[in-house]
Amino acid sequence: MSKNNILIFLVLLIYTSFSQQSFTQYVNPFVGTGGHGHTFPGAVLPFGMVQLSPDTRIDGSWDGCSGYHYSDTVIYGFTHTHLSGTGCSDWGDILLMPMVDTVSVDNKIYSSTFLHKNETASAGYYKVLLDKNNVNVELTSTLRTGIHKYTFPKTVKKAIVILDLLHRDKTLNCNIRFLDSVTISGFRVSEAWAKEQHIYFILKFNKPIKKMEYALNKKFKKYLNVRPQEKAEGAYFEFDNTDEKPLLVKVGISLVNTDGALKNLNTEAAHWDFDKYKQQADSCWNEQLQKIEVQDDDKNKLTTFYTSLYHCFIHPSLSMDVDNKYRGRDNQIHTAVGFTNYSVFSLWDTYRAVHPLFTLIERNKTSDFINTFLNQYKQSKRFPMWELSGNETDCMIGFHATSVIADAMAKGIAVSDSILMYDGVKASASYSNFGIPIFNKQSFLQVDDEAESVSKSLEYAYDNWCLAQIAQRLNKPKDVILYTKLAQGYKNLYDVNSGFMRPRKNGNWLSPFYPNEINNHFTEGNSWQYSFYVPHDMENLIILHGGKQNFEKKLDELFTTSQKAIGREQVDISGLIGQYAHGNEPSHHIAYLYNFVGKPQKTIDKVNKICNEFYNNTPNGLIGNEDCGQMSAWYVFSAMGLYPVCPGSIQYVLGQPIFKNIKINFEDGKSFEIENNHPQNQELAGYMLNNRKLNRSAISHYQILSNKKLSYLFLPKGDTTNKFQKENGINTPVSKIIPLTLNASINTKILYPALKKKIEDKLPSNTLIPAPIIKADGQIFKTNLEIAIQIINYETSTIVYTIDGTEPTKTSSIYFKPFKIDSNTIIKAKIYNGKDSSATSEAKFYKLKYNYDVKIKSTTNTQYSANGNNSLIDGLNGDLNWRKGNWLGYQYQDFECVIDLKSKKNISYLSINCLQDSRSWILMPSLISFYTSTDNKKFTLIESVNNNIKPDDESIQIKNFETYLTKKINVRYVKIIAKNFGKLPEWHQGKGDNAFIFVDELEIK
Repeated sequence: MSKNNILIFLVLLIYTSFSQQSFTQYVNPFVGTGGHGHTFPGAVLPFGMVQLSPDTRIDGSWDGCSGYHYSDTVIYGFTHTHLSGTGCSDWGDILLMPMVDTVSVDNKIYSSTFLHKNETASAGYYKVLLDKNNVNVELTSTLRTGIHKYTFPKTVKKAIVILDLLHRDKTLNCNIRFLDSVTISGFRVSEAWAKEQHIYFILKFNKPIKKMEYALNKKFKKYLNVRPQEKAEGAYFEFDNTDEKPLLVKVGISLVNTDGALKNLNTEAAHWDFDKYKQQADSCWNEQLQKIEVQDDDKNKLTTFYTSLYHCFIHPSLSMDVDNKYRGRDNQIHTAVGFTNYSVFSLWDTYRAVHPLFTLIERNKTSDFINTFLNQYKQSKRFPMWELSGNETDCMIGFHATSVIADAMAKGIAVSDSILMYDGVKASASYSNFGIPIFNKQSFLQVDDEAESVSKSLEYAYDNWCLAQIAQRLNKPKDVILYTKLAQGYKNLYDVNSGFMRPRKNGNWLSPFYPNEINNHFTEGNSWQYSFYVPHDMENLIILHGGKQNFEKKLDELFTTSQKAIGREQVDISGLIGQYAHGNEPSHHIAYLYNFVGKPQKTIDKVNKICNEFYNNTPNGLIGNEDCGQMSAWYVFSAMGLYPVCPGSIQYVLGQPIFKNIKINFEDGKSFEIENNHPQNQELAGYMLNNRKLNRSAISHYQILSNKKLSYLFLPKGDTTNKFQKENGINTPVSKIIPLTLNASINTKILYPALKKKIEDKLPSNTLIPAPIIKADGQIFKTNLEIAIQIINYETSTIVYTIDGTEPTKTSSIYFKPFKIDSNTIIKAKIYNGKDSSATSEAKFYKLKYNYDVKIKSTTNTQYSANGNNSLIDGLNGDLNWRKGNWLGYQYQDFECVIDLKSKKNISYLSINCLQDSRSWILMPSLISFYTSTDNKKFTLIESVNNNIKPDDESIQIKNFETYLTKKINVRYVKIIAKNFGKLPEWHQGKGDNAFIFVDELEIK
């Protein structure tokens, strides 16, 4: 070779090494497989339909939601679908397991131990050595096909593969068919989190099947003798291993039918070169990961970043065959036209950072996701809430598809059918369940209305703000006013005296109130974590706190408080710094809120602490559930030095990158660089955008798209010239709902001035007046009760009220001072301020019908204490939605109470209500015994009533335990003892823990 040719070769080699930089070398799929991360290590392509991975869990336990946990030592097999980081268990479909000699349908027999030292994983590839038979397993995938490679020991003459269709979830229907010596088809319909999940498959082997038997009624049977009406639950396949060559299996899947599975397989996996599939998977991931390039000398930091980016691209998952057919929300088969259909929309999690990340680097797929929403709405009249395999799970809260759409529209991503879209988002905002109609009427929810009332109120408020942004872009001024007003519903829950968002009950604040208590009024959190959730109106929230200094102090207290979480155990709440909980989504925006008070350095300090302490390159490298990419998307944004505090706006609030250089590559070929040369012992002084000063600690989406570089300025700590230390608001991000004018809602350029004023005069105000507090010492009273009505968070002078249950008007009684009631009363109160008025507050008060004394000897769980002892005789029956709080709850003990009738009375009937919700640990007592006494010392057993409801009956139900006396008896005291069910059974996910007893209204005739 000549010197010139050598030089050219070296130049090409160097160029190739740069142009084909390996980002996949920094992906560690084991991150998050330990702890509570709930990830899986197997083979998947970006947004792929197949997630081919080992299953080490068969019980659906919480830390086994993905099917795999790093602490396990047994592999049951390899399945083709897995969820990444969810808090509920599902998928794990079409299990294959290689064996030697022995065959069995029992997973305890066909499973095998393994060692982590014999296990490796990379992007799109997984490998493990099974201890039992010394079989080496390698896995990779295409979008819709899983590729298995089994290398059996050379001494083994017979190689066996088990197919199990009963694995994990409840199988509703299944079957397989022998097509030819190398091809098997089949299907499985199962029920778990998704109530009806369809999956169809084609198996193709590279060797002919030597012997095969079906699994029928959990026994193997020769396939030639299977009757057509029988449903095979699986099979085993035997192969000749004398050639000492690996056995390869290609598994094409489809949610439509086996024809679709075959088309998918033939299109994507036509050859038998395993290494080529593996290389293609690596190349696919490399191309995906290069959308964000970071530079650093620390390989662990690079691995943490690129593994996080990798996790962001697993879901949503492709849910469409190569011929564009897919199974819709109506369980019918449709053909996608002009878009790609997807599934797995964990929107309560992913609207916060995952989908905003996609608006930067996956704009085309964002269009596909929204088109998927539109078609789901066509098919079911609902946008997804938490959709899985064409099923709506109704999991979590909010209607956050609206947020995803508003964010995309704000960032210039077109919606294909704006009329259908707007119909869908309005339908979401007026859905007939989850307390939404009540919220729309009064702009907040009370404990009496709906469980998790505070969280739902706050998230509904935000979603309505998103809807207002959509309405504004579509020139719908009346809707802008309506939804902007609802977006201020948070004002009804902010208690200025405590500085917290606080539950309301029966028109009053719920008491007692502990901001660190985890209870049924919040979604996977407490008041500490939710009191900062007003991302769309931070300026007014800061005003409610009394200004920037007070708000900053409250933020400081969140991160430094020594308060420990109390109340219900909630494993999702992890990664605590004070009461900030990074392991769950409600906290994710909070560290960035220091920017809104002009203290971006505090944001930087907190974010760096979270990045350094809660993310690392180990199986325990995630502090909480991955939640379909959200935990990782927070890290990806924060590592780049920006975060979408309020999706639906175009603003990213700035932090500081943890890398020196970052490059974001967009789909149109353009890019944006972030440079961070941070000297030691210096603090942030400002930002430069294309070498021009950026005047606030936020950057817009369009500034990123249209500019080249963002860089940081630093000054020595304490330098008085640092403008960020001043609190004049110049440098703060923008987040404020302002009084609406026509200019803000419709295009005034097309209106004449006179017409503009005429329309403006007709527009109602969009400023929300909080509903008043109706204050009293409890809801139940014996003689009389004093009532006071108070204004919260609003200056006005006119409160009107009624005491007969009618709606207050301007002509109703004006409230001046507290008053007393002495009978059952419905009080309604309202605030008027000019033409504006608040929602109506309503409170119902009850005078006890019986002057009995109730003494409960058991210790009531503070989470479930209703109206105290009088709950048993208050005439208020707890309903099936026990989370509203009208039941008395007891755990680790029996329930015992004594009722003093105050004098001897003739008794003919005794009863008490109990509730069962097996999934929530609440079981009927095993036995209830009724006793009577004349002296409160010696009690006589009247009757014991056994429970006849099985503990595995998962329907929520109320049972009245009652006894009719054959003849009246004259007594003064009644005792009721309810025996706790005790330890939860082995099949229960809470096995080993104790059941709850829930009791309510008793009746004595």
